[in-house]
Formats: sequence, C-alpha cells, structure tokens
Amino acid sequence: MSEMAQDETLFTLEDVASRAGVSRMTVSRVLNNRGGASEETQRRIRQAARELNYRPNAMARSLKSRRSSIIGVIVPDISNPFFPEIFRGAESVAQASGYTLILSNVVESADREAEVLEKLLAQQVDGIIWCSARMEDAALKKALAPTKSVVLVNRESDPELASSVTVDYALGARLAVDHLTEIGLRQIGLIAGPDWSFGAVERIRGVQKAMEARGLAPVDMVNCDPTIQGGETAAASMLAKHDSIDGLICYNDLTAIGALQAARNLELDVPKDLALIGFDDIDLAQLVTPTITSLGVERYEIGRAAMKLLLKQIDGQETEQKIVLHPKLMMRGSTLKTVV
Repeated sequence: MSEMAQDETLFTLEDVASRAGVSRMTVSRVLNNRGGASEETQRRIRQAARELNYRPNAMARSLKSRRSSIIGVIVPDISNPFFPEIFRGAESVAQASGYTLILSNVVESADREAEVLEKLLAQQVDGIIWCSARMEDAALKKALAPTKSVVLVNRESDPELASSVTVDYALGARLAVDHLTEIGLRQIGLIAGPDWSFGAVERIRGVQKAMEARGLAPVDMVNCDPTIQGGETAAASMLAKHDSIDGLICYNDLTAIGALQAARNLELDVPKDLALIGFDDIDLAQLVTPTITSLGVERYEIGRAAMKLLLKQIDGQETEQKIVLHPKLMMRGSTLKTVV
C-alpha cells in the first residue's frame, strides 16, 4: 500500500463498509450508536474502523446538522483560581452531551473580548459561556446581538440576548458586614476591585446598604485590579491614610491576600489589629497564615448551571433567564483569633 493510501484522512465510510462487508448505512448507524446490527456485525465494523484509523468527517457532519459540537468559553484571567473551577464544571456537562470546549483568556481586556468573540463566531461555535464580561453595557449588548446561544456568568444584560448565572454578591457583602460588626468592628474599609466589574458594583451596593442599616458608612473605598498586587497596593494606600480602620472587606480572596501582605508590611497583626474578609473561597485562602475568612461560592456549580442553560438554548428549549447562587460565609483566622 502506498504512503498516501496509508494516510488516515483518506479513508471514508465506504472504505470501512467495504472492509467489514456491510453497507455504508449499517456502518453509519453503528458508529453513531444507533443500533440496527448484530453484536458480531458491530464488532466487525468497529474493528475495521480501528484498522483503517477511520475518523468521521467533522466538517461534513457539521454542515449536515448545522452544528459544530463546539462551545466557546471566555474568561477574563485564567490565572485567577476562580475561573478554572467554572470551566471544569461546564466541561463536565458538555462532555456528557458530546460537546468540546474552546477556552479563551482575554487578560482583562474588553478589546480582546471583542476579538475573541468574533473569532469564535467565525468558527461557528454552537454557543458561548462568557465569564465576567469587561465590556461596557452598550458594547456588550451590541456584541451579543449576532449570537444565538449565550450565557453570561457574573454579568447581566438584556435577557432577550443572553441568560445569566450570577452570585448574590450584595447578600455576600451583607454577610461580611454582619460578621465584622458582630465581632465589634466599626471602622470598615472596602477594597472594591475593578470599577468596570458587575460583581464589584454589587459588592459596593451591598456593603453600603448593610452599613447604612447600622448607622455606619465605609471609612474609605478603593478600586483596584482583582489580583494580589492590586489588593496589596490598595490596602497599603488606604491603611496609610486611615489608621483607625479595623476591618477590610475585599473584592476577592486574591485582593484579601494582598491586603494581608500590606498589613504585615505596616506591622499590623491580623486579626488583632485588622480583620480581613475576601470573596470566592479559593483554595489559596486556606493556605496562607492566618487563613482568610471568605464568602464561598460553588464555582464548579456555576459552570454546570451555565452549561445546562446553554445546552437548553442550543436545543431550542425554554430556559430560565437568570440563575442566582447564594454565597456562604466561611469564618477563618483573618477575623477570628481562635481560628488558624
């Protein structure tokens, strides 16, 4: 047999049928798990396919079904431990339904989001899960308009354009304020995260409302990048200006860990001199000393819920327009002296 004939891309359904001694239709039914043949015939067909290294023509199948069986997932920063768990949850549902995921990291850039979205649509993906979109509202609505099946995570838009899976960050902020005030703290600052973040806006709203109900107000509020360095810089600035601050509510656990470093640099004891609360409950929050009190969210479940919504959209089923998950306070050493 020639070198060219051995190229697996040249073998067709007809080649498998010829080797197995059956019809093309029988091969198609068996390889697509639709039955219609005896166990012996199925064994012979699968053996012939293996011997020829037969691979289905994905492009032809896509054209016929008008589906690519590919879903795009957009995340703002893959180095943030919050997002890999969402991807894993989405992947667990997608694989069970025969879909492959393409992960795109947009490095916190709205411009990059637009580029990635255009490329995913050009590849005719069947749907998109878009995490923590950084575009402004008007730009986001314009970007969503040509898409058929989209689920936003940690962001909302016109429900006619996209469903959403969000966390009740306002509730989480209230739980944080409740905890800090219950342990006797009143001079509370807010490391608010990026000013373009939907979640940041919700956190700020929740903190302000919860403190107002107690006749209090945040001593200061500083926006920052959602990173350890961002949290350290913001906390250092705030603590240098306000030595009365006894508690910090941080945008996420990464910024809380940065704030912990800033406190150490200023020779402040956590939690004796300063209590810290983060969001997301990433694994790293339990690996630092003291461990970080955090508002935990089921990141894996966020991914599963988003993918289930998306698959319903793709199949033309009616779906919920919005799913909201509730955070849970995980009390640890950064607010409780008896916890390490």
